[in-house]
Amino acid sequence: MPLEAWLPLLNTSLIVISGICLVIGFIFIKQRKIELHKTFMLTATTFAGLFLIVYVIRYLVLEETRFQHEGILQIIYFSILIVHIIMAIVIVPLVLITLRRALKEDFKHHKKIAKITFPIWLFVAVSGWVVYWMLHHL
Repeated sequence: MPLEAWLPLLNTSLIVISGICLVIGFIFIKQRKIELHKTFMLTATTFAGLFLIVYVIRYLVLEETRFQHEGILQIIYFSILIVHIIMAIVIVPLVLITLRRALKEDFKHHKKIAKITFPIWLFVAVSGWVVYWMLHHL
């Protein structure tokens, strides 16, 4: 199977797994299961990091895939894509700050920023999958 066929799917799978771990980690913190929360949030971060690595590799080795539809689908696609890109840029420092505060056991400040980080990260994971689906399967 050619690289063009499986690399985008791998990349999307990594961010989807990150999002799933993020939601599971959120559920565990609501249940006050701190160690499970920590494990799943670190796993979510790891998969997000792997996503970034594969994304850069994909960007460097593959030609750009262009959206093939016009009209309202194109408007919807680019609207989602633009917001996704902006939020993907915003989320990186937020995740790093949130993670740093947790690892330093500064839970008061960790909780404050996590309330901002979580929904943005979840949006980036879901919208990343939507962008992939629209680009490769619509």
